[in-house]
Amino acid sequence: MEVIIWLIIIGVVLLLAAMAIKIVPEYQRLVVFRLGRALPQPRGPGFVLLIPFIDRPVWVDLRERFLDVPPQTCITRDNAPISVDFLIYWKIFDPINSVIQVADFAGAATGIAMTTLRAVIGDIPLDDVLARREQINQVLRTKLDEVTDRWGVKVTSVEIKEILPPKDVQDAMTRQMSAERSRRAMVTEADGKREAAIKVAEGEKQAAILKAEGDRQAAILRAEGFALALQKIYDVAKGVDVKTLSLQYLEALKALGASPATKFVFPMEFERFLEPLRDYAAQAFKQEKKEA
Repeated sequence: MEVIIWLIIIGVVLLLAAMAIKIVPEYQRLVVFRLGRALPQPRGPGFVLLIPFIDRPVWVDLRERFLDVPPQTCITRDNAPISVDFLIYWKIFDPINSVIQVADFAGAATGIAMTTLRAVIGDIPLDDVLARREQINQVLRTKLDEVTDRWGVKVTSVEIKEILPPKDVQDAMTRQMSAERSRRAMVTEADGKREAAIKVAEGEKQAAILKAEGDRQAAILRAEGFALALQKIYDVAKGVDVKTLSLQYLEALKALGASPATKFVFPMEFERFLEPLRDYAAQAFKQEKKEA
């Protein structure tokens, strides 16, 4: 009988110890209600001692968690229905308020997120909804954070996963995208042709400039050669006397006489060039008469 009593006592002690001693991890806190009133400070982490049957602990997880809000049908400002689903990332910063101020935070946050999303989407046209996800995320996070702050919960981020417009809008967007890509391809091709034409024109221009420069250099060289030849002729002519010129004329007459032509053309200066020959002939004739 005594053994049974001791076993009962040991069991009660172990039960009281299990109720009184709690080991709280770093990422959790204990909100303790003592006779129905919450203690001013949460307990933990580490070893926590409670009063059995008087203290009632509530475990609170401080790690960041998320809510996956199911797809919601919203109407944009231009009356286009779209389906939006998103994630809400949140964490508890005040364990006591998270227990006292709200019974089901996940359900409350989901309801607020749905109504807030419809209000935000209703003020934005369809094109902006598809293009301004980051702005919508920021607006949703700010509005949710304003509500959840009194619950001791911080909404750290809101991320839209997917926005699905109606089927006819998707088809129109696909056609628009295809037309835009075709337009860009045509613009790119036109730019390529224009660049090629400019390159060809630049090449032809450079070739014409080089050719003109070459012709100018050739003309300069020919002019310099002709001037040099004239200078040489002039230098030689300065050393030729009248007798030499007369002999050259006689050689020319000899060549003309050997020609089969019946007409001869003499320059007007021909008689003037023969005067020295007549003088030489007269002097020679006089010399012979004196010797005779």
